Amino acid sequence: MTRTNREKERQKRAKKNANNPHGKVKPFEQLAEEVDKNK
Repeated sequence: MTRTNREKERQKRAKKNANNPHGKVKPFEQLAEEVDKNK
């Protein structure tokens, strides 16, 4: 199973945001956790 370029880009962006505390966009994993909490 190969990853699409879009998925790779999303991961790269998430990693960058995780290392950037001043970034406004949260890592996808963090967003998913918050969504689960709010269910």
